[in-house]
Amino acid sequence: MSNSSENVEKATLGGGCFWCLEPVYNDLIGVEQVEVGYAGGDIPDPTYRAVCSGTTGHAEVAQITFDPQEISFRELLEVFFSIHDPTTLNRQGADVGTQYRSVIFYHDDQQRQIAQEAIDSIDAESIWGRQIVTELSPLDAYYPAEDYHQGYYQNNPGQPYCQMVIRPKIEKFEKTFKGKRKSIAAN
Repeated sequence: MSNSSENVEKATLGGGCFWCLEPVYNDLIGVEQVEVGYAGGDIPDPTYRAVCSGTTGHAEVAQITFDPQEISFRELLEVFFSIHDPTTLNRQGADVGTQYRSVIFYHDDQQRQIAQEAIDSIDAESIWGRQIVTELSPLDAYYPAEDYHQGYYQNNPGQPYCQMVIRPKIEKFEKTFKGKRKSIAAN
């Protein structure tokens, strides 16, 4: 894997609780770093408590640093659309509110175009059986979440939320994207 910062790009994705996205993307070949945080809101440097109130406009997101020579933005989106329900507005499972919305914060016009093409393709194939409601928005600002949110699943694997909500998403990813996983490639 390349460690040169010259060869990396960023993607910022919201698919419900950010704890669910982080462990999946951390195991994806070509991903160099995943940081969870907040984007899309009205106030600078929001806290988790403020974002959870649903009043700041922020979404919980994962900001993914990746090497486009190893994995494309489109491939990141294939994973994204498989590990959360992009057809439910402002909700993922029991997590309800705009902070849990399905959203792609694009970093440039090329990402916007690729994301729109991915959504149109999924809708045309009726993969989910319902229309995609994933929001496409330019990334204006991104704020890292508090330290205790970083690596949450890795640090708390026995926690009930991790077992009941996050683990099934990881298992789906492990089964669907077996050949793209770092942990498989390392063996």
